[in-house]
Amino acid sequence: MDFKLIWDTLSSNFDTLAGNVARMFLYDPKAPMLFSSGFFWLLFLIFLPIYVLVKKNRMRMLLFVVAFSLYFYYKSSGLFFLMLIGTSLIDWSLSRIIAWSKNKKTRLTLMWCSIIISLSILGYFKYANFFLWNWNAMVKGNFQPLDIILPVGISFYTFQSISYVVDVYKKRIRPTRTWLEYIFFLSFFPALVAGPIVRADYFIPQIEKNRKASGNDIWGGLWLIIVGIIKKAVIADYISQYNDLIFNDPTLYTGVQALMGVLGYTMQIYCDFSGYSDMAIGLALIMGFKLGLNFDSPYQSKNLTEFWRRWHISLSSWLRDYVYIPLGGNRKGTIRTYVNNFLTMLIGGLWHGAAWKFIFWGAMHGVGLAIHKACSPILKLVKDNWFTIFVSWLITFIYVSLLWVFFRAESFEDSVLIINNIFVNWDWNQIPQFFEVRLEWCVMMIVIIVLHFIPQSIADKCQVLFVKSPWIVKLICFLAVVQLVITYMSEEVAPFIYFQF
Repeated sequence: MDFKLIWDTLSSNFDTLAGNVARMFLYDPKAPMLFSSGFFWLLFLIFLPIYVLVKKNRMRMLLFVVAFSLYFYYKSSGLFFLMLIGTSLIDWSLSRIIAWSKNKKTRLTLMWCSIIISLSILGYFKYANFFLWNWNAMVKGNFQPLDIILPVGISFYTFQSISYVVDVYKKRIRPTRTWLEYIFFLSFFPALVAGPIVRADYFIPQIEKNRKASGNDIWGGLWLIIVGIIKKAVIADYISQYNDLIFNDPTLYTGVQALMGVLGYTMQIYCDFSGYSDMAIGLALIMGFKLGLNFDSPYQSKNLTEFWRRWHISLSSWLRDYVYIPLGGNRKGTIRTYVNNFLTMLIGGLWHGAAWKFIFWGAMHGVGLAIHKACSPILKLVKDNWFTIFVSWLITFIYVSLLWVFFRAESFEDSVLIINNIFVNWDWNQIPQFFEVRLEWCVMMIVIIVLHFIPQSIADKCQVLFVKSPWIVKLICFLAVVQLVITYMSEEVAPFIYFQF
């Protein structure tokens, strides 16, 4: 027996294995860290028992979570985690000086310095090519796009840092005593790359209390994680496979197929983003922190104002408090109120992406909000009954769904083509054929629509039953979800839609 050959083979295999394992821990731009990936949950299972051990010592807990959060961001966006550290140092230092200074002009100047620095960084990475492309179109130049990589989650933590500095300036909060507490708030990994946008006055007191998670928190958090995984990894990722066909080449499909793709994306973006939020909120709850509700059955809304109180609540409330109210809110008269609504939603559209289709999407939501407010005196005279409620809901749902086309399509022209197909290239006979060919997709859509319209009281009871159930029931539920994910998973783990923002 040639022992040297055996040893060399084993050594070679071990080196290969060690190299593969080491690469798993390094940043891969083709596979950023996702809550729906197995590698994240492996890391979290390692993270959690250590977190429990260091939780009693607040300083150790802060150091450990910040280190994990920065590593999580490194796995999501590479060396841009260094920029996050730099941003946090600047904002924290300026906020301390703002709090110490008694000169109002100095405080105001420092606040605007912080805001301008944050928005300049965001503007460069997110909007530089957009503005250069439009300038090039106007002067008819030969524009070559800059080689810019958008850091994951930069819009979310930029908004958090701005709100923190503004709140310190307005004396709504005191600045954190240490930079470590501030970067804990800014880099907290459950909410770092896709929200919810955490407000300092809500979250920082929780850091100071360092509350231990209760049994209800832990199991309630697990329930939210399970719900989030079903929404994202089962429903959103599965129905997206058909939706992508429609949006990637709309010229190939009929009105019925286009309509189904639009309805599919309407549900996909909800399941995708609310699923991420559920997982983020659940992870934080297991750790003893509350992030707040981010989605509240938005497609139940009976008007556009209600929709924005239910959809991406952390963003809509941020835009209200830091854009709409500073613009004057509803304090400057009726016309100014409409203008402020429009400008706020225009900024919200631009926040979502550097493209005219996002600006149009935001502008049309602004127009819709203004129209609803203008019609409110008349609408109040209409009595509520099942018919008026249904009509109000239907108009709102159609308006929101059609605007999602501009949000998803590759271009403005594709958006117009898809909507035109729905209204022009229509054949009722294709509906039963579609259900026959896409039966599983249709069943999945029906399930999510039914679940979306279940009263919140029933959903809350399901969560309570899960929390109080024996461990064997919890285990069965978890294994059932794992099996569903395995059954419906695509070849690659699909990124969350809001990663691009």
